[in-house]
Amino acid sequence: MVRTSASDRPREAAEGIRGPLIVTEDESLLDDLLRLCAAAGAEPEVAFTAPPRNASWENAPLVLVGVEASGRVQGAARRKGVLLVGSGGVDSADSETWRRAVAVGADHVLFLPAAEAWLVDRLADLAEGGSGPALTIGVVGGRGGAGASTLACGLAVTAARTGLRVMLVDGDPLGGGLDIMLGAERTGGLRWPDLADSRGRVNSGVLEESLPRLGSLSVLSWDRGQSMLIPPQAMRSVMGAARRGGGLVVVDLPRKVDDTVTETLGQIDVGLLVVPAELRAVAAACQVAAAFAPALDDLRVVARGPFSSGLDGGEIARLIGLPLAGELRPEPGLADPMSGGAPPGSSTRGPLARFSGAFLGQALAAAGCVMA
Repeated sequence: MVRTSASDRPREAAEGIRGPLIVTEDESLLDDLLRLCAAAGAEPEVAFTAPPRNASWENAPLVLVGVEASGRVQGAARRKGVLLVGSGGVDSADSETWRRAVAVGADHVLFLPAAEAWLVDRLADLAEGGSGPALTIGVVGGRGGAGASTLACGLAVTAARTGLRVMLVDGDPLGGGLDIMLGAERTGGLRWPDLADSRGRVNSGVLEESLPRLGSLSVLSWDRGQSMLIPPQAMRSVMGAARRGGGLVVVDLPRKVDDTVTETLGQIDVGLLVVPAELRAVAAACQVAAAFAPALDDLRVVARGPFSSGLDGGEIARLIGLPLAGELRPEPGLADPMSGGAPPGSSTRGPLARFSGAFLGQALAAAGCVMA
């Protein structure tokens, strides 16, 4: 912690510190804020009874200003990420508190202890680092055997080949295991049964390091034991940690919507519905779309060939009533996932890798990310 006071002029924060800046004149409030920073693993810089340095004010990812010290920062440049913090309940705030919040350009006004949990989450986000929440893509089959797991792996492998941080999450306990599809069934690391009791906040870095890894790709799959269901609370915690790590998260989804799947869908940015070019597959996909669309703002069709039936991607998407993400042509050289061949998407010239690269390039760009 870097701490300054009126008698001890501010000194430079230690190299690499990216923790919050605390500006206060209240020792009791300072103790509370330091306690919350410690709980979140964040290393703060403190300006106690002294104005903060301009560099600290401008560069800190988050600024916590005590209500009583707001006058010390009223002349500072306007910026995002300023929180005005007081003690007591919201009922203790008066018009002067809100006037001070406006004067310093605060994003939020917090009152401890009521807002402690919310603030610890914000501080923990800083401590974990990352460039923002991951783009999260969910893949589901329009019918059994549609190729959703193959597409999920292809997207993950294609993105990881560029060095992007990628996590592949197997959300289907009856799918056979994505680690087998990737050839990572013997790679050490945690599987879903190890995380079934997760509650609250899971550290994103610890989660990533604990999973089986293939370069920049982490995979969370199932073991070979008895099938089990993941409680919604565990899915919420794990998916939250996966997203906070940044980069890309790809989720292979089951076709049946239950409470756990609903929890997953709430954290997905783009859904892909894989539909083979067959009338029965289209009919089945209409039922899947009806179940998934209410929980997904962005659900698109991936039409999978061959297209000998006369159905093309545009017609399939029209019949289902969803936008078309693209057509996925057959790939004769794609190995049977259970045969021990190369993971889906490994062939950079195959239809799967080409579709994955084109789709990810657009989706990541729209989310403000770049894939090399």
